[in-house]
Formats: sequence, structure tokens, C-alpha cells
Amino acid sequence: MGRCGSLSRGMTSFGVLLLGVALASPLTAPTRAMAQDDFQVSYDSAERDRQYAELASDVEALERHLSLLKKVVKLVSPAVVHIEAEKSANDSTGYGRTGMVEEAGSGVIVEMQGKIYILTNRHVVKMAKPSDIKIKLADSREIHPTEVWADAGTDIAVMSVSAPNLVSVRFGDSGKMEIGDFVIAVGSPFGLSRSVTYGIISATGRRDLDLGDEGVRFQNFIQTDAAINPGNSGGPLLNLRGELVGINTAIASSSGGNEGIGFSIPINMVRHIATQLIENGAVSRAFLGVVLDSKFGPTVATQMGLPRPIGARINAITVGSPAAEARLQVDDVVLQFNGIVIENDTHLVNLVALTEVGKEVPIVVYRQGKTLRMSVKVGDRNAFDLQH
Repeated sequence: MGRCGSLSRGMTSFGVLLLGVALASPLTAPTRAMAQDDFQVSYDSAERDRQYAELASDVEALERHLSLLKKVVKLVSPAVVHIEAEKSANDSTGYGRTGMVEEAGSGVIVEMQGKIYILTNRHVVKMAKPSDIKIKLADSREIHPTEVWADAGTDIAVMSVSAPNLVSVRFGDSGKMEIGDFVIAVGSPFGLSRSVTYGIISATGRRDLDLGDEGVRFQNFIQTDAAINPGNSGGPLLNLRGELVGINTAIASSSGGNEGIGFSIPINMVRHIATQLIENGAVSRAFLGVVLDSKFGPTVATQMGLPRPIGARINAITVGSPAAEARLQVDDVVLQFNGIVIENDTHLVNLVALTEVGKEVPIVVYRQGKTLRMSVKVGDRNAFDLQH
């Protein structure tokens, strides 16, 4: 897997590159199935005139659909920026600086809490000072951020900026996006600023992606068939209402370029992380205090009376943790968390980490052949670690 940049790792025959997304997929008006007669050539001028008129009518119908894409692009393009970050590079031994490296990516202007910020990926701006980050606006102005916050666990970064006449994009609700929904991506693949592509949502809830040495621990990616290439990292994924639904981040590729499998961080997740970064300068993650069975498989599930491996099985519970206070037990299988059906241990870890610290959450567990409904008040991992 790779970022919208330069990382690559094997995923079967693919690598995943963190880059960003440009979406490509047909959006057409309904058409009838073609008959063999449609391909026969007519030499009668009157008949050809009729066919040209028919073709013009079909194109007009198609253009009415495609004009929607043009409206979205015109509306959001001023909010998309190109980012260049100059960073220090250390030698392999970690002693001294050997030079400077430059990372290029994309970003999108948003308004949060009455102020203007730019969202992007951490890997685009990490290790760069604000003065070494150049943000190129749609009107050719060049500005620098006044402050930069980033979260390694999700690869999200947010930058504070100050400049007149900045245009922001509206937030959408990524939780409402479904497989098959059309989406549009804007970014700077290979430095080609404000390139536009479109496609559909191919899948949601993608986790366990290999994103290089640093990785992205908390994953919940939207998958799209959009064309994502190096330089798209941090750019916006938009719905057809022109609303921001994701931040383009990675592709699965065997060549380093787009092969129709791109990944975007859902905007609901981005907003949750960005808000904490802005308010606190860091992210507080909720936790249960359990050790989960990553090898929970069919044999153990059958022995426990389950039809198949579902949910997340608890191997151990930390003393004094929220799980202990909620009286969860070893061998409990968490089937639901906050109303969401749990797929596996990674799914539960991600959901807990993105829950508001201190929130009372309903859970459903399977214990000794019975289904129990309980609740747990998730704790602050940082505070718990300091206390213990």
C-alpha cells in the first residue's frame, strides 16, 4: 500500500501508495441496448441528417447530466490548494542532516469553529516547519501556514492559515455515503494542480491496509475507483452536492500509478481528529482496556457455540480499566459497539479509538451461549497510562 506520495508495500501483487485521489468512472444518461442495425452505414443524405439530429439530441441529454459535474468543479476548485513542503533529511544512522527533501501534495480549505483551516495528510507536511510549507491557492497566491497540527495514527493534518478572500468547501456526511455513489476528486497529481476526476464509491470500511514503515494505525477508508496518483494526497473527495466527504490518501498499485483502487479518509473521522488537534494540540483516544484475540477463527468460534467468527473475542482485561469496571470477562465476544456490528478485532479497536472520551456506550456481548446487553464508559488512554 502506498500514500499519495512515495511509500510502497506489498498487498498480494499490489503495493499501496499514499497519494490522493482522482476519480474516474462513467456518468451517463440511461441508454437502450444496441441492435445490429445500429451499426449499419446509411448512404442516404436525408437519413444521415436524421441520424445526426438524433445524435445531437442524445448528446444534449447527456450534457445535462455532465453539467452537474461542471457546477461542482466550478464551486469547489477555489477551495483546493497545492502544497509543497521542504523537510530536513537525516542519514540512515540518524546522525546529522544530509540535505533537504521536498514533498508535494494537495489540501482543501474548510471552515471550523468560525476560522479557516486547510486539511491535508500528515505525510505531506510532517517534519516541515510552517515557514517551509508553501500553499499555492487557486488564484496563484502563495501563503504559509501559521500553525500545523498532525496525527500519526490517522495520517491527518490541519493547518491554520490567514489570508483575505479564502474560499472554503462545505462538509458532507461520509456516514451517508454508500457503495455506488458518485464522487469527484480534485488535487495535484504529479504537480498538475486542480486536476479533476470522478468515479464511484467501491467499498467502505477498508482496514488492515499496509501503508509502509510508519503505517496508519486507525483505518476506516472509503475505497473508490477514482484515479489517484502521487501528489493527490490530502486533496478532497466530494459528493455531487459539492460537499467534502473524504480526504484522499492512498492507492493500491503494482506500478506506482493509478489502477482503479484508491482510498480516502472519511470526513467524519477527519473532523473528529481535526477538532481535537485544533482545540488541544493532540488527540485523546478512548480505550476499553482489553487484549483482543487476533487469531479468533472458525474452530474456536464453533467451540464457543457461534456459527462463524464474528465480533471480537477478549483474551485479557486490564485491571482498573473501563472494561473491568463494566464487568466484561475473558472469552466475551463483543458483537456490537455503540450500535455498530463488529466485524473483527481491528474494527473494534478503530471504533473505540474514534469514540468521544468519557462517553457511555451500549455494547452487546456473547458470553457462554447467551447474548448480553451492557454499557461501558470509555476512558482516556493517555490519562490512564499516566495514572498507572
